[in-house]
Amino acid sequence: MRSNQVRLNNGKGIPVIGMGTYSFENDTKATQNAVQMALTMGYNHFDTAQVYGSEPALGTALGNAISNGLVQRESIFVTSKLWCSYHHDPVSALNQTLMNLGMEYVDMYLVHWPVKLKPWVNHPLPDEDDFEPLDMETTWAGMEKCLEMGLCRGIGVSNFSCKKIESLLGFASVVPAVNQVEMHPMWRQEKLRDYCKENKIHISAYSALGGPGNFWGSTAVVENPIIQSIALKHEVTPAQVALRWGMSKGSSVIVKSFNEERLKENMGALDLNLEANDIAEIEKMEEMKLMRGEVYVNKKTSPYKTIQDLWDYEI
Repeated sequence: MRSNQVRLNNGKGIPVIGMGTYSFENDTKATQNAVQMALTMGYNHFDTAQVYGSEPALGTALGNAISNGLVQRESIFVTSKLWCSYHHDPVSALNQTLMNLGMEYVDMYLVHWPVKLKPWVNHPLPDEDDFEPLDMETTWAGMEKCLEMGLCRGIGVSNFSCKKIESLLGFASVVPAVNQVEMHPMWRQEKLRDYCKENKIHISAYSALGGPGNFWGSTAVVENPIIQSIALKHEVTPAQVALRWGMSKGSSVIVKSFNEERLKENMGALDLNLEANDIAEIEKMEEMKLMRGEVYVNKKTSPYKTIQDLWDYEI
């Protein structure tokens, strides 16, 4: 039996496999078609963000499916994210997201990065003059306001280290429900997973296959001999092994593909059972962080002067 949901600290269930919609050169039609395909295969968790540019296409595809009776709004889980240039006003940012999506609420709204940019910087590659001092207390108060107003059903963070979560917990009235971070067999996040588990914060894994196809991603995860030999043993694909590993750690996994075969393949990970010795083999793999976020580090205006400042020596 497929176990398809994990319970969050806000009482809501998050589906364990989600479809990512990030694409650097976003193509509206391709996104819509892929979401429609995914819905017919049983996907019910869709991940987007203001900066991805995919909110309108995702909203159109989901809106059509809802009005055609293919799915009900209550049976799908939509995550979006507060971009760094909207830290001063999460409520208006989320209202814009909801307009893009054509929805009354999202199921999860995340602070995309612990980074504040000037209000006009609406792309993922800021210049070194684009940063403002980070004031997470004000940002989080805005996120809590979104929750209070019913614009979202849950709030959380993304790309936060243990230390940054600890700092947030010092003033938060609402504990984040989710921390969405890079996590895959070559970047296992053991320390962060343990810390989040202690604080009842769910880890959602982006780049759960190592982000192949992204400009910063790599095929190293699915090409790793350990992953390949486990796949061979179970007569499944390396991608299915990598995804099932993430789920075995209690995480939900977000994986981006607009390809019909891959979408099917990713969903098939739910039917795989890894053995204890498979997991033990995976834990031997050399670790390597792929999404390092160097673009948020500079000596001039960023609060992070080094990569270690950004990740608090968890890299």
